[in-house]
Amino acid sequence: MPDSSPGSMASTARPSRRTVLAATAGVTSVLAAGGTVHAATGAHRPDDRKLRALISRMTLEEKVGQLFVMRVYGHSATDPDQADIDANLSEIGVRTAAELVAKYRVGGIIYFAWAHNTRDPHQIADLSNGIQKASLGLPRGLPVLISTDQEHGIVARVGAPATLMPGAMNVGAGGSRSDARNLGRVAGRELRALGIRQNYSPVADVNVNPANPVIGVRSFGSEPDAVAGLVAAEVKGYESSGVAATAKHFPGHGDTTTDSHEALPTIHHTREQWEELDAPPFRAAVAAGIDSIMTAHIVVPALDAAEDPATLSHPILTGILREELGYDGVVVTDSLGMEGVRTKYGDDRVPVLALKAGVDQLLNPPSLDVAWNAVLQAVRDGELTEERLDESILRVLRMKARLGLFDDPYVSRAGVDRVVGTRSHLAAADRIAEHGTTLLVNEGGLLPLSRRRTPKVLVVGADPASPSGTTGPPTGVLADALTELGFTATALSTGTAPSAATIAKAVAAAGDVDAVVVGTYNVTASSSQKTLVEQLLATGKPVVAVAIRNPYDVAHLPGVKAFLASYSWTDVEVRAAARAIAGKVRPRGTLPVPVQRADDPTAVLYPVGHGLRY
Repeated sequence: MPDSSPGSMASTARPSRRTVLAATAGVTSVLAAGGTVHAATGAHRPDDRKLRALISRMTLEEKVGQLFVMRVYGHSATDPDQADIDANLSEIGVRTAAELVAKYRVGGIIYFAWAHNTRDPHQIADLSNGIQKASLGLPRGLPVLISTDQEHGIVARVGAPATLMPGAMNVGAGGSRSDARNLGRVAGRELRALGIRQNYSPVADVNVNPANPVIGVRSFGSEPDAVAGLVAAEVKGYESSGVAATAKHFPGHGDTTTDSHEALPTIHHTREQWEELDAPPFRAAVAAGIDSIMTAHIVVPALDAAEDPATLSHPILTGILREELGYDGVVVTDSLGMEGVRTKYGDDRVPVLALKAGVDQLLNPPSLDVAWNAVLQAVRDGELTEERLDESILRVLRMKARLGLFDDPYVSRAGVDRVVGTRSHLAAADRIAEHGTTLLVNEGGLLPLSRRRTPKVLVVGADPASPSGTTGPPTGVLADALTELGFTATALSTGTAPSAATIAKAVAAAGDVDAVVVGTYNVTASSSQKTLVEQLLATGKPVVAVAIRNPYDVAHLPGVKAFLASYSWTDVEVRAAARAIAGKVRPRGTLPVPVQRADDPTAVLYPVGHGLRY
């Protein structure tokens, strides 16, 4: 694996255990004494008396800082690129991650690919070490809880050569709790090796609305009990690896037609419908010992008559999550930069109201200075008590202790090489993806394609930009995979909205091949992707369609004789679809969501559980 930039190792190399203990100024030994041992990590689990003693020595400013989890730009904690220094100065008022920790004493930092935190595994490990070193070098310095959104599938922040697993709906189609547990175990081991100890996954939302623009294939499916079982299994997998899982988005974001990144959605479920549809996965997560639960920026009038976003709702977070569900772990907000939470109140009120509602971690506010000072002032004015802050800090410190951060917060490059992207992990990802690949249509036994009868294959279709750091584009990955399997395959990207000229080019290219594979992406009744498929069918060549995101595409393509669903366009799922097309593996997945008819959305075309074999 490539090294990070020259000079970064001088400041971020893994310190010795003696240095770790010295830097924590006795905190480790104080906390460890008399504690129990965490089975997965060997870290001590201290009792609350020792953690409260630690909190009692903190200044008010340090307490406020512990509640925040903040983004920061750059690949290095102390020596980022100039463009990242400029971005940090503009958005946060600091130059580096080290300065962020020193100024605001933040309890956590979240990694993003777009913030240039995740170039490669060695660099990520170095960055994590640099952040820990900067924090532990401060007076009363504490280890930082580093987190990220590594859901896998269409949402991932750490790319290859780390192992990228299939997304939740693919796992839901496979239906295996063992696969879900293994996904959490493998993903957690790799994140921990990189210094990332909190992952904002799994998605516990039940996707009962096919028009949901923000959840969709990020969900395991539409059946509450099935989703609950897979959520609990994945949580156990993460727990076994020593990484905190995070069930999201409470109280359930599965039935929205609005993206909470852009506006404030309203869920119109009755209390009874919420209990039946949305609650089971969160109850299962709590029963499984989930370390953290993320809030949703949604309004649920049946749960809070004031119609505040759930993130700011005391009836939802304290009344239901804490008191009714009996959850006493960490509650983290979804990003406070999302419009859904900013619609009703200003950025200075949001963090204060979130804490009053029952939140423990305030994630990624648009302006840390505004949010941090608002919480500080709320305590000074008496709107928030210092004891209320102490409650949340205690939960955060408990989680840090359970994850071994007080025992040893550092990672090593050797550890990265032993764990990240290993052959066994990559093989596990392939197996899980194969289990979820779903064959919806196969008229006349068109699939599997024969290398003898259809040796030349044209791959066309959508090539959406992938956020997951995989090879891409999907048409190229699919063509390469088919070529490796013995076909002669060529790729022609036609996009999500192919023009008439692009369609004509694809039809002309189809004249020179024996079969065509089309990757579809969220086809609608008026989509030109539909026109592309219809004109390819008119050539008389065998056409195989692969839905590389929502499986609902099949309803709009009634003429297709063979149709597969991969549920995502990342490499691992696309290559699994190629192996199914070629007959290298047999499709085993079944639909985890129903597909309605295009001409009558009240009627089901393919029910949950539909899936063909060969």
